[in-house]
Amino acid sequence: MTVLRIATRKSALALWQTEHVADQLRAMHPGLEVELLPLSTRGDEVLDRSLAAVGGKGLFLKELEEAMLRGEADLAVHSFKDVPMQLEGPFEIAAVLERADPLDAWVSNHYDGWQSLPTGAVVGTSSLRRRARLRSLRSDIEVRDLRGNVNTRLAKLDAGEYDAVILACAGLKRLGFESRIRQRLPADMWLPAVSQGAIAVEIRAGDVRLRELLSGLDHALTRSCVEAERSMNRALEGSCQVPIAGYCEVVSSELWLRAWVGNALTGEFIQAESRGSISQADALGTSVADQLFALGAADLLAQAAEKPGAL
Repeated sequence: MTVLRIATRKSALALWQTEHVADQLRAMHPGLEVELLPLSTRGDEVLDRSLAAVGGKGLFLKELEEAMLRGEADLAVHSFKDVPMQLEGPFEIAAVLERADPLDAWVSNHYDGWQSLPTGAVVGTSSLRRRARLRSLRSDIEVRDLRGNVNTRLAKLDAGEYDAVILACAGLKRLGFESRIRQRLPADMWLPAVSQGAIAVEIRAGDVRLRELLSGLDHALTRSCVEAERSMNRALEGSCQVPIAGYCEVVSSELWLRAWVGNALTGEFIQAESRGSISQADALGTSVADQLFALGAADLLAQAAEKPGAL
């Protein structure tokens, strides 16, 4: 294989991530030619409704996967948090790159955090998870939907449409906007999205040669951590459009998984955590999901599913 074709979304962040993968592949395999195939996905095109209202699995993947099936692309690069908990069709995740900053960022031109917002202030986010957490902390503020790429969201903040917005630290840093981060929201108070900060490389299932070519990109500890998070989310039958948070890290040679489920309307939430062996990531995720179910996760998730577009 001398030419490798990578399908990617057209956004600046997606292109950065794909170029990052391409650069590493070129360095690992001298002589390998890498080409990008930028595509538009439904998640990029439908911007007048919330992600929850648009719904559907693989909102940012389908067009890229179809390009692989047609033979137009050999692989696709994704923000792992956008990848469904169960891949549909003949695909697999061949590599998970070392995770960047997994936390959420508080971005505001006037306020250091949610604590300092005045009553009635407006915060922008497209995430039900972030909306639910804000509701649990400040029921007196307004949360409005915010779609578009990173540049668009920052422009709307600067235009005065919002008092603050919440974005992923990793995306801001990758695009050179680290100075816009007013506060990194700490995990002990504000858990991030499952797999946030990690980049995933997807291929057609069973492509052994391509899997071997990509093996040098795979970061074992990151894969274990995100698999624990995704196992928890799968057990809850959640997606990236429901108010579920999860973060796993390695502490004293063990995986430490913390998870959270909330209600974006009422602010009600539950949380659980556990530790386990690095080699038992899947079991750890299932165990934490069982704790959440025992605390009432099914009812919270059912409420989120009943009115996804009303939030």
